[in-house]
Amino acid sequence: MTGKLEEKIKEAKANGKERKFLESLELAINLKDLDLSNPKNRINDEVVLPKGRGREYKVAIFASEEMRQKVKGTIDISYGPEDLSKFADNKKDFKKIVNQVEYFIAESNLMATIGKSLGQVLGPRGKIPRPVPPGQDPSSMIGVLKRTVRVRTRDKKTFHVPVGTRAMPEEDVGANIREVFKRIIGKLEKGSSNIDSIYIKTTMGKAVKLDLGDLN
Repeated sequence: MTGKLEEKIKEAKANGKERKFLESLELAINLKDLDLSNPKNRINDEVVLPKGRGREYKVAIFASEEMRQKVKGTIDISYGPEDLSKFADNKKDFKKIVNQVEYFIAESNLMATIGKSLGQVLGPRGKIPRPVPPGQDPSSMIGVLKRTVRVRTRDKKTFHVPVGTRAMPEEDVGANIREVFKRIIGKLEKGSSNIDSIYIKTTMGKAVKLDLGDLN
């Protein structure tokens, strides 16, 4: 069913010309009446988008050969324990890999080594691996991560959240927006009263203001 939210998404798509690359659709959210200098008031969360992100995002794994075989065909990039020392000795190349990967997972018995040798690269980028118990098949985790977006305010009252791409149907983007909105107001002290305004825009397009009442 098409509603006011979906019409605004359609308007946002029409606000910019077609580009040679697939543009993302993102929310720009402005907060009010919050002291974000206090870390307790900040949002640092992840939301699984019900309709996905509209494009492929890479997930990488550090694991034994046994676990890597379980996710063959599901994982995008696969590394063994022997690669850790190589990356520790060449952090410049490892940074390039980190910038291309959205999420990392790792067999739990490798987490201490990863933290010690690569934590200074992964930590500041919010990409510390998710631990996976030895013997487990993390294929379902990988599928979920590929539909997951980060929601972070840091210390700024304006922040952005990707909710899809220009190629996705308005109804799918709308479902993603409603899920993100529900999670955000659940994290705010005064719920929707802490939201000053929300806009939807393509990567290069003009923003369209959304009515909060259309997001529930």
